Amino acid sequence: MQHTAVYEVIPRAPVMNVWERRRNRQLHWLVECIAEGTGTFLYTFAGAGATAAYILGNILQLPGVGSILQIGIAYAVGIALALAVCWSTSHGYFNPCFTIHAVVFHKLPPLKALRYIIAQIFGAYIACLLVYIQYKQYIHAAVDALKANGTYDLVMFTPTGPGGIFGLYVNAGANLGYVLVNEFVCDFILGIVVFACTDPSNDLATPTTMAWLISLAYGVVVWGFAPVGLAANSARDLGGRFAALTLFGTAASGGKYAALAALTNIPATLLAGVFYELVLSDSTRST
Repeated sequence: MQHTAVYEVIPRAPVMNVWERRRNRQLHWLVECIAEGTGTFLYTFAGAGATAAYILGNILQLPGVGSILQIGIAYAVGIALALAVCWSTSHGYFNPCFTIHAVVFHKLPPLKALRYIIAQIFGAYIACLLVYIQYKQYIHAAVDALKANGTYDLVMFTPTGPGGIFGLYVNAGANLGYVLVNEFVCDFILGIVVFACTDPSNDLATPTTMAWLISLAYGVVVWGFAPVGLAANSARDLGGRFAALTLFGTAASGGKYAALAALTNIPATLLAGVFYELVLSDSTRST
């Protein structure tokens, strides 16, 4: 099959050609980091925006504004957009657990992985700050409403409070053991789906369907298991938690759940990688 370079089909301005050569030779690492941050930004921006509509709609009693279904769809579409926009630039990790998996299984250089993870967290952080700015009027109104009815301390930093738009929390009294199991199982399933969809020998997961299959898997775990407590992405969790700490102070830290949310998906994804390689992967298949 003969391949044609894009510039042969769509001519570019000479100055862009000069920049592209310089970028590819000297600044490729920076562009890859920006792509990782942008992908995580898109995923977080979509999901946090839908979460804001749902939480603030409930507090301010705005009928028909937001739902768990909408949040799941938003995260799913955000992932599809992130893959479509940034995959070809940085291979589309967008999640520290998959970045670490690439270090362990695919020899991704640790320094590059560290840069990617920092960029991913920063992308999520910026997305949450922008959602705050866009919803600021409604967030302040919701905070005032909670203070007026005396429920601020009980609700503010929970999945149904304004803090929950950005940071990830569990309801008061939740058994963290069950939350841990829920997180681990969901992350393990997501890992298997991602590895299957990115397996070159999988005829059902083509480049045109891969993004949507992965996105639907994320939608499934959000729709079915987010109410128990689900992070699924350390960058989304840490970026959002840093944003909540920036906006609301140390009360937004998340307590013991913060470590569970930030770390559980990493061993779950690594285990999913081992399972996929031992059981489902087959290097003798033709591509």
